[in-house]
Amino acid sequence: MENQLEHARKFHELHRSGSPLVLVNAWDAGSAQIIQDAGGQAIATGSWSVAAAHGYEDGEKLPFDLVLSNLQRISNSVNLPITIDIEGGYGPSPEIIKNNVLKIIECGAVGVNLEDQKIHEPGLYAIDEQALRIRAVREAAEHTSIPLFINARTDIFLESAAHDHEEAHLEAALHRADAYAKAGAHGIFVPGLCNEKLIEKLCQKASIPVNVMISPDSPSIQKLASLGVARISYGPHPYLILMDALKQATVRALALQEL
Repeated sequence: MENQLEHARKFHELHRSGSPLVLVNAWDAGSAQIIQDAGGQAIATGSWSVAAAHGYEDGEKLPFDLVLSNLQRISNSVNLPITIDIEGGYGPSPEIIKNNVLKIIECGAVGVNLEDQKIHEPGLYAIDEQALRIRAVREAAEHTSIPLFINARTDIFLESAAHDHEEAHLEAALHRADAYAKAGAHGIFVPGLCNEKLIEKLCQKASIPVNVMISPDSPSIQKLASLGVARISYGPHPYLILMDALKQATVRALALQEL
């Protein structure tokens, strides 16, 4: 628990506007070890790649017991802060989410991602509803005395194409960021946001660190840093890159060519 407490404090410190924490997302113990060996400062799982690596689709299709066992193996394999993507918290009620987060912390995590996208139906949770869910995560952390980093994900920018994003989307995101921070969130994650001006304004106006996900349309890491981003995630892209490399190697091998 003492080591976990140190990792939790360190993880909070790594979120600095303009000097972002870069997270190449892992999906199992092996990938986490590679990231640690390469100099990664922390381990972050991505729900899509974890599910795919276990033969499941994203969207809480991966049984929660497997989420926990995978996290435990990662925790046993590395000596870095670990944050886990728990999607919608694997529960319809704040109380269930609280109990699930207690189990997550027991397995060694010092951070979680909790999204406001409804898992089993279209649309986002109302702000008040999501605030209650975030508050449940915070209460779980307070129960354990581990200062869990709560990264509140909003899917506002995934509801429309990147070229359609405008000031109204930014204002909606800021409104949610403010409410989520008051509920106990320590960071705001905005996948799908690629517009440099909107990213910069979000970083300037949000009261908590901003997390952006790398995509083919996103600015470079250096540019994101200059805009004030505090955390950069790669999501499923590392998994997809390695699976494509494995496919190409297999094609070559089956054609009796050298790998």
